[in-house]
Formats: sequence, structure tokens, C-alpha cells
Amino acid sequence: MAFPDLRTFMRLLEDRGELVRVSVPVDRELEITEIADRLVKAGGPAVLFENVKGSPFPLVIGMMGTRERTALSLGVSDLDDLAAKVRALIDLKGSGGIGGMLGNVTKLRDAANLPPRRVKTGPVQEVVWRGDEVDLSKLPVLKCWPQDGGPFVTLPLVITKDPETGERNMGMYRMQIMSRNTTGMHWQRHKTGTRHLEKARKLGQRLEVAVALGGDPALIYAATAPLPPIPGLDEFALAGYLRGQRYPVTKGITVDLDVPANAEFILEGYIDPQEDWVMEGPFGDHTGFYTLPDLYPLFHVTAITMRREPVYPATIVGRPPMEDAYLIEASERLFLPAAQLILPEIVDYHMPPAGVAHNLVVVAVDKKYPGHAYKVANGLFGLGQMMFAKVIVVVDKDLPVNNFEAVWREVAARAMPGRDTLITRGPSDVLDHSSRGWGYGGKLILDATTKLPEEVGSALSSRDHQGTDGTEAVTFLPHASRELPDFEGVKAQRQTDDGYWLVAFHKTRPGQARELAEAFAAHPASAGVRHLLICDELTDVHDIQDVWWTILNNIDAERDVWTLPTSAGMLLAWDGARKLPEEGFVREWPPKIEMEQQVKNRVEALWHVYGLADSLR
Repeated sequence: MAFPDLRTFMRLLEDRGELVRVSVPVDRELEITEIADRLVKAGGPAVLFENVKGSPFPLVIGMMGTRERTALSLGVSDLDDLAAKVRALIDLKGSGGIGGMLGNVTKLRDAANLPPRRVKTGPVQEVVWRGDEVDLSKLPVLKCWPQDGGPFVTLPLVITKDPETGERNMGMYRMQIMSRNTTGMHWQRHKTGTRHLEKARKLGQRLEVAVALGGDPALIYAATAPLPPIPGLDEFALAGYLRGQRYPVTKGITVDLDVPANAEFILEGYIDPQEDWVMEGPFGDHTGFYTLPDLYPLFHVTAITMRREPVYPATIVGRPPMEDAYLIEASERLFLPAAQLILPEIVDYHMPPAGVAHNLVVVAVDKKYPGHAYKVANGLFGLGQMMFAKVIVVVDKDLPVNNFEAVWREVAARAMPGRDTLITRGPSDVLDHSSRGWGYGGKLILDATTKLPEEVGSALSSRDHQGTDGTEAVTFLPHASRELPDFEGVKAQRQTDDGYWLVAFHKTRPGQARELAEAFAAHPASAGVRHLLICDELTDVHDIQDVWWTILNNIDAERDVWTLPTSAGMLLAWDGARKLPEEGFVREWPPKIEMEQQVKNRVEALWHVYGLADSLR
């Protein structure tokens, strides 16, 4: 199903009871965030805020805030259908006579929807602001979190063109409002926009930029998708394929760029590569931590075009789960067939919300030979943005990769610390605050597959067991101890029945976490566990998602994951505590995102005034 524009999708959601209107005045600074955060974590509806203080424009948020709404927005009944759709397109038949070729007709029709369709103009150009008319403060741009450096555009579709080849790119990069007509442009070092800007610098010219706000849901998703560098495949093409119709584009009013004709707003302007970069941030990011201030290019807005009655689309990011978790899952499903073309032994994979995308990848494989798990994991590290993955867990083909608890039970049972763990290095996400260097850090592979004789040090060969099971029996018997030792800085701790020791820990001096790990490994209570998870003092040890979210954000695997001996075998210690300058960590350690208590209290008191259901508080 193709949606002509954002408001058509909004009407459908409202008809289905999945979008509600809030007509009372709300503040764009923090209040909307607190409301939206509660709703997405409760699986609640999208919201149209009709009266945002200080702006004439309404704001919509949470449109893809559930798995079901994300699937609906992309025209499928379930996100798993995306994989089937792509697999059908890939599987074009080149033989089989007339019947085989006729089977390609539908697929070729789908492929024909890839190129965008140019139109003379569109609704997004019904109103035009130029020059002094441009005033970004009139848009209801959110200040999402208390320590944010200002208001940020959080759902922008940033369009540029390669100055040499003319190839288009559209990506989603946050934009901090700097003045009435300038914003920061958060182009990280690996992003295509950065490459376009560098080419413009070498050519001695400005880089034209257009930023779309809105468009149909397929286009909004496409801007987030990790597209491979295939000529002719860009975000407009992906949106056209998903919607089953060529995407309508028109030329910008003041820039030579194609823009979505059905968007709500377009910000047109330029970035001057000769101009000094500006300090941007902090920003409460999708990691659940603040990204600290840094220098980024300055975007000059020379014109704003819009519909006559536009709606400003927004999202928030922060502690998972958030709306972006469902966009990430859509990308998982969409690109699974492509990954299987290169690594056909992959049965499935998943990036759980606790891993905020790249921090954790779980992959199920059809294992055939010793070392197969490492072959797949290393192959994944070489696939596009999978290069940013921090921890890859490999499991047997029949384990559901989206069953978070089952995956970690399998890790404890089948991955012996040291023998079945491998640490390496590579590129990391520049938002990773814990890596050994900016954009560079340690990685961990956990082989939780059933082991073959060669993998357990046996003199036997897998060939000796053809036609029989011939695999390792699980001998680790986890059990939780009731008598746990104390240690300086420990605020809370518990052991689980499946082999994990969870510790909330206030670190005050260098080396303290390592001392804790060694002391706990030497204690008799370590006999029934294989993993010691050391978290900061703000972590709830009774919430396994919170524990893993903290651990995965706060480790560099090479520096912070240690194998230690215990009375019963080996223990894998994960140091997810804050790192100190005295330990050689030279960057500032960011805080976790927390909403101000007074804002929470205000939203709690006004919940019935907003007209929202009590069950969604």
C-alpha cells in the first residue's frame, strides 16, 4: 500500500485508533519528550500535538512507535515480509523457458518502481519563505533532554549530491538549531554527506543541501536504511520499491536538488566547506547516553518551502526501547536476503534494542564445520555498516535470535570463556563513547554454537562422526548462590539461575573494577556462573535489559572483557563501569540520559488533561 503523503498515513492511524490528538498547549522543551517516551515504552499510539507553544504548526510523533505500525507504514502485514519481498526480487530467473521468464514479470515491474518520477511542482512548494522570512524558531523543534545543547531537528531527510558524479544521497542526521537561519549538520566521518562536502571543498565550491521534513513513511524509513553502494540505488529508489510506486520528486526552489514533492517542509540552503565548523551538542542520543559537544559543519538555510497547513514530524531517541528500534528491525529484515547472498549459512540475525543497533548482533547459522561461527562473524564485520558491530553472538540455526533470554542462556551453556570467545579490533560507531579511540575499538565474538570435536580439543575428527551426533554435551550446570561477597563500591548484586552475576558498582578509583572481578572470581560463589557483569551504580540489577544496555554501551571488548579462573572453570568478566583518566581513558565520560523530575511530575499531573489513557502512564 502506497501512502501519497504523511497525512494520509496519519489518517489511517487515527481511523485504527493508533493516533490520538492532544489539543491543550504543550511545551516543545522536554514536555513532549516525556509524553512520547512514556507512550513508546508502553506500546501506545502516535500523537498529534495540535497546540505547541510558540509555533503555529502542529507536531506529530511516534508514527512508527510499534512493530505493527512500522510494518503498516512500509506496506506489509509483518516486518518479516520485507525479507520475502526482497528475496523474490533477487531471485530473478534467467532460464526455464518462457514459463521461467514470465515468472519474472512481476519482479521486473517492482524493479521499475525504483527510479523517482519527476513532477513540475508539488504541495511542499505551496508556501515559500526566502531571505529574512526564514525563521527556524517558528517550527516546533524539540529540545528533547535536559542537557541537550538546544533544540534539534530529529527526523530530517538530508539530501545532497556528489559534486563530481551527480549521484544523490539522502540520510538522517540530527540538526541543532543555531540561529533563525542556521543549524549544525551532524555528518560523521563515515557518512556520505561528509564525502560530498570534502569533494566540494577540493573543488572550491559550496555544497547545496535540502532537508525534507515529512514525505510518506517509506521515504522516512529509507533515509535511515544502510544502503549498499550500488549505482542507481538510492533512498528515493528504495522508497519507490517499498511503496510500489515511483517516488514523486521536484526541483528545489533555490537549489539544484531533487526534493520529495509530497513532504511537509523543505529547508533549502548550503554548507560552505571553507567556513569554520561550529560546536554542536550535547545531545541525548539513541545510545541512551549524551553525545558530548564536538565540531560539525554549519548549514545555512536560505529558503523554507512548505504546504499550506503543514505538520512537523518528529521523533525522540534515548534509552531503549524507542521508535528507532523498529526502524532498525525493518532494516534487519530488508537486508537479510542480501547478507545471505554473501554468507548463505546465515539463517537469521537480530540486533536487540538493548544493543542500540551495532553494540550487539545475534546471528543463527547452519553450522557445517569447525570454526564456522568465526567465519560468519568475521564475514559480518566486513559487510557495510556491520563493520561497527561491537559484540557478535553466534548460535545454532534452530535458536530464535529475537528471544533475548534464550540467547544468553545458550551463551552461558555453550560458550566457554576463553575457548569460545575471540577478541579483535576494527571500526566503531563514532557515537561509541567507550571505545579505545574515536571510531576505533575492540570487538568480541561469542561462539554459542554446539561444538564439534576439533573445537573442544578432542583428538577425534568431525569426519569420524558422520551419520552420528558427535557433538559436545553441555556440562556446565549453572546455579545461583545466596551468599554473595561484599566489595568496596558494590551497591547491589544478584546471581541468575542461568549463569550470570550482575553487579551495580560505584567506581571511585582506577583499577577498582578489575580488583572486584578478581576477588569475585576467587570466591566460592563464582562456581555456578560464567559471566560477571559489572555495571555502574545507576543500573537496576533486577532488569536484565538495563544491565545489558549498560554493559554493551560501556565496554571496549579488548580493554574491558577479561577471562579469569574460578574454582569451577573460567569466568568472563565484563567491566561496564565508568572509565577514568588515570586508567588511560582520555575522553570525557558521558552521563546517561535522565529526564528532570519536575518535568516527570508535571506530565504525571497533566496526563488526564492530555486525554491519554491511564494505562499508558
